[in-house]
Amino acid sequence: MPFYTMPDGEKLFVREIGHGEPVLVLSGLGMQSWQWLPFIFQNIKHYKFIIPDWRGFGGSKNCKIPQELDAIQNHWRDVDSLITQLQLDQFMLIAYSMGATTAMHGMQYGNLREKLKAYLNIDQTPKIPTDESWQFGLFGKKHYKFKRLLQDLSKFLHQYVEYRFVDDLPLEPRNQLVQIWLSFIKIQGSNKFSPFIFNLALKHPQLQKHILPIRRLDYLTWYIDNYLNHDEDYRDAISELDCATTFFIGEQSTLYPSEGQKQISSRLKNANTIIFKRSGHTPLITEPVKFSKEIQQFLKQAI
Repeated sequence: MPFYTMPDGEKLFVREIGHGEPVLVLSGLGMQSWQWLPFIFQNIKHYKFIIPDWRGFGGSKNCKIPQELDAIQNHWRDVDSLITQLQLDQFMLIAYSMGATTAMHGMQYGNLREKLKAYLNIDQTPKIPTDESWQFGLFGKKHYKFKRLLQDLSKFLHQYVEYRFVDDLPLEPRNQLVQIWLSFIKIQGSNKFSPFIFNLALKHPQLQKHILPIRRLDYLTWYIDNYLNHDEDYRDAISELDCATTFFIGEQSTLYPSEGQKQISSRLKNANTIIFKRSGHTPLITEPVKFSKEIQQFLKQAI
């Protein structure tokens, strides 16, 4: 059954592939479920992978946005509903980036900890904001500069709520949106090719709809506002995990400094840390062979 009905009646697309022990996979922002296939295909004879497409992406691109919930709260509600419908218990969970934030939200506000047999956290911090108690939030020392950009972007998007898609915007505000997004790319600084692409898109407007992670402006606004206002602290929730836990950490990550993730890993009773020395936030792209092998090793250790 590729679609599951969520509590608000929307149909969430869920890719299910393989046979055997269930493994729930929660993607990062902007990903679609098919992008996991190269990394899990060799394991489908022994494991059944369950991979939802988040609202706004892939098969779930037409799901409505629940106005009463932010993105993470909604994602957890959707995941919790899926777990209940599939009657999952003592299952393995692979969670990357925003998917890992969703998982930690479920550990803090739901009963996810009790249901996990093994957990894989891929390059994500348990606390998005940087403050006096935590120096390893989103963009680390650049967090406050990043937050100002989020505020600018949120203000911009709320001015154009009558437009549905990026390519519906008039040329001048569309260029402004690309300029703001280029500032995000420059803060990250891990991909030297991206600024070239964005500058090219400023000269060739027909490219602009292809370079932003989300074409729908309402979804882009929803996700931007989520990161702007997200102030949860999941450090205690994840530290209380008893199941076998593995951390994939990109040593070069500018989004989530590796030191903070290592600190959290060291607090767990039963944690294994895998460092991707040549990678930032996307080890599945920069070190795909190692990423596949370590996914397989995680699955085997959890048997």
